[in-house]
Amino acid sequence: MEEYKASPWGIIPTHWKISSIKEETDVVTDYVANGSFASLAENVKYKSEKDYAVLIRLVDYNNQFKGDFVYIDKNAYEFLGKSKLYGDEIIISNVGANVGTVFRCPHLECKMSLAPNSIMVKFNGNNDFYYYWLKSRWGQHMLQSIVTGSAQPKFNKTNFRDLQIPVPPLDEQISIAAILKSLDDKIEVNRRINVNLEQQAQALFKSWFVDFEPFKNGEFVESELGMIPKGWRVVSLGNLMSYNGGSQPPASEFIEEYKEGYIRFIQIRDYASDGHITYIPVSKRNKLCDVKDIMIARYGASLGRICYGLKGAYNVALAKVSPLKEYYREYLRCFLNTREFYEGINNKGNRAVQAGFNQSDIQSFRLPFPTDEYIVKSFDNLCSYYFERRLLSDQESRRLAEIRDTLLPKLMSGELKVTNMDLVNEMLEKGIR
Repeated sequence: MEEYKASPWGIIPTHWKISSIKEETDVVTDYVANGSFASLAENVKYKSEKDYAVLIRLVDYNNQFKGDFVYIDKNAYEFLGKSKLYGDEIIISNVGANVGTVFRCPHLECKMSLAPNSIMVKFNGNNDFYYYWLKSRWGQHMLQSIVTGSAQPKFNKTNFRDLQIPVPPLDEQISIAAILKSLDDKIEVNRRINVNLEQQAQALFKSWFVDFEPFKNGEFVESELGMIPKGWRVVSLGNLMSYNGGSQPPASEFIEEYKEGYIRFIQIRDYASDGHITYIPVSKRNKLCDVKDIMIARYGASLGRICYGLKGAYNVALAKVSPLKEYYREYLRCFLNTREFYEGINNKGNRAVQAGFNQSDIQSFRLPFPTDEYIVKSFDNLCSYYFERRLLSDQESRRLAEIRDTLLPKLMSGELKVTNMDLVNEMLEKGIR
């Protein structure tokens, strides 16, 4: 053990320093660093319509930066000069139920600024290394140690700056981060592939069921939704699907390591991150979903978001949409991913004090549908190809994330030395193959 020494996180290599965040950073800032609350209120107005810059929020990260964004004008962007973002900065949520969530600023094709309730930090060492350290169990434990409040958990910049962190030599920081980033880069490639596949499926849906392009040479008739091909009808979404809400067992039943007699418990956040997996006892009250099932978020900031790819028991904030005929599946998946549906369900959901929708809200949507079901079968066959490829890509990304999360604590503690890469390379090869 001569090579190791004690630290606040356990045993680390003797040649690693222990320092504080304030000594190892170039920038620690937030939204309120730009002025008093009165001056912020006077100079910064939030807008839902597109404008000069985007405020980067935790909810945007949870929605994979697909929108809907909050915008500010040029004057507000310049006023918030201390918290401008350019891409890749480390952002940490410091207020709310998800306090301590760590993510990177994306590269959007617009100006960006930090929203309230988060801290932005830049290290003077390797920023990638400290991004992974803050996401590790030690970083998360340290962040949680400075959280105060129960109704509204939060931590402040001063206490954050005083946190202690490990400081390996810079070449080791770079090597450790490069290993972990290689996995994240592959996950990002898969994500972009999936975005492209989804766009292709949506373009096909629009062509067939919105613009009716394959049917333009036929006769059209008037309907409550406008002109539609003759022989089509207007139906309610409830004529095509069933709806099953989730269940909510007591938190006392949750465990974080699988054991016999337990099943994965799926929450909306599980579709957006590779965080801790929760398990609950197998029970008749469990509502179950499979990887191909269409899941929809019922509440909160993710309301209306369509998900798939996980197997287990799902919670009350999710609902499963099941096609009444199997070959309706891709038609439903595509329709539920349209802007029309998203905006419509959010308008219905926002009637309540807590944003949410019920079964009748979703089943009451009216849409054109062909009487000749061969059309729907043909569409399902075409789009099933896109979906299967997305599913395989997601499964590979989850496998890569598991490898990354296995390596992360070993590399971050110095248990696995970057000078001995045989195990690392073996795991990388298995994950990327």
